[in-house]
Amino acid sequence: MQRASHAYLGVWIALIIILSWLSLLAFNLAFYTPDGTSPLTYFLIFLQTHLYTGLFISAHDSMHGLVSSNKSLNKYIGRVAAGLFAYNFYDRLNQKHHLHHRFVATEADPDYYEGNFWVWYFHFAKQYITIWQILLMALTYNLLKLIFPMENLIIFWIIPSILSTFQLFYFGTYEPHKGEHSADNLHKARSQSKNHFWAFLTCYFFGYHYEHHHSPATPWWLLYKEKEKTS
Repeated sequence: MQRASHAYLGVWIALIIILSWLSLLAFNLAFYTPDGTSPLTYFLIFLQTHLYTGLFISAHDSMHGLVSSNKSLNKYIGRVAAGLFAYNFYDRLNQKHHLHHRFVATEADPDYYEGNFWVWYFHFAKQYITIWQILLMALTYNLLKLIFPMENLIIFWIIPSILSTFQLFYFGTYEPHKGEHSADNLHKARSQSKNHFWAFLTCYFFGYHYEHHHSPATPWWLLYKEKEKTS
């Protein structure tokens, strides 16, 4: 019932994120001159990074069938969102993400690694980055720099995409799954303290990670309600 009642809302939320990302990127590339002394430049980098993260979260919800009850539309939006984020391949992400849920924090979990932050991050990145992504990004960069300033491309297209991977990894994988978990923790995951504003700002409520594993049929924008139940 929950999926059906929120089907159209899920589509609109995903579209708002996608269109916001595109609109802000177009503004940053075409109309804004970066200024290292201006707080606005850093705010725009932060906002573009946050919207990059939103692209991935939208693709993630699609993997759980939560964007739309229409399977074709749900997958299409997921493919678009994943593709806009540095040409991520939706099917590859989908397969590995469900392995993560099925074998969480074990050797069969592609997201899990027993190591410090940096070692784990590079292991995590290696699972998802392909040579085709690198080639497509390089081709796109060389085409876009014929139109937009190179500085803008680096500051607002490339850097936010990299920063977003750290955001997603830290709040959505490393912090929730690192270290030991009690035997009764079936999902081998922990959650950040309840603070809905901070949880949204950091990773679209995915810091409430135990709640996501406990209720994977809950879209990201309702995870705060799951947190309310367990607090």
